[in-house]
Amino acid sequence: MTTEKTQEKLPVVPELAQPMNFDLALLAAFNPNNTLESSDSATSGQALEDKLYAINRDGAQLLINQILTAIPIVSTTDGPMAILPETSVSNLPREKELPKEKAMTKWQKFAAKKGIAAKARDNRRNLVYDEEKGEWVPKWGYKGSNKALDKQWLVEVDPKKQRADGEDENPRKLNRTERLERIKKNSRQEKKNAMKAAQGGKPGRK
Repeated sequence: MTTEKTQEKLPVVPELAQPMNFDLALLAAFNPNNTLESSDSATSGQALEDKLYAINRDGAQLLINQILTAIPIVSTTDGPMAILPETSVSNLPREKELPKEKAMTKWQKFAAKKGIAAKARDNRRNLVYDEEKGEWVPKWGYKGSNKALDKQWLVEVDPKKQRADGEDENPRKLNRTERLERIKKNSRQEKKNAMKAAQGGKPGRK
């Protein structure tokens, strides 16, 4: 009959000279204690391995204790689950190098040379003040004020605008159609201006 060596029961709350610091969002524990002495530098082999194992075991035990007592634990179908904090308190090194400064464009170089300052958004001519939103918005384009009619749940029908069958025209559809017509008209005019400029003539107005 063989006898098994009885292992010493390790403490559930290891005693340390200084308390450890924890970052539960990263499941990390930081030990501020002087765990290895100068004499340990000459220690090698199994003795050093046992000491390092004991230090790490105590740190893991204290981290588990912190998880079980400092953060909420909920019951799930897979068993108890600890809700870790969303934000970390540790300053970790960057994974990637700092982004390089972008090279200036030709316009930026020209503006810097001539001392041309960029205009603020509220001073640009393509902005209009939206009283309902309380901010400046573009007159056209993405989120332009000319598309405000498309987003309204209720619009007024102009009695003067009717189809041939007598039905009222959809104001939203008319608004989109008018915008598309203006875009096409401007595009045709730009082509005419380009042709006149190539022939040495004066461009016309849109």
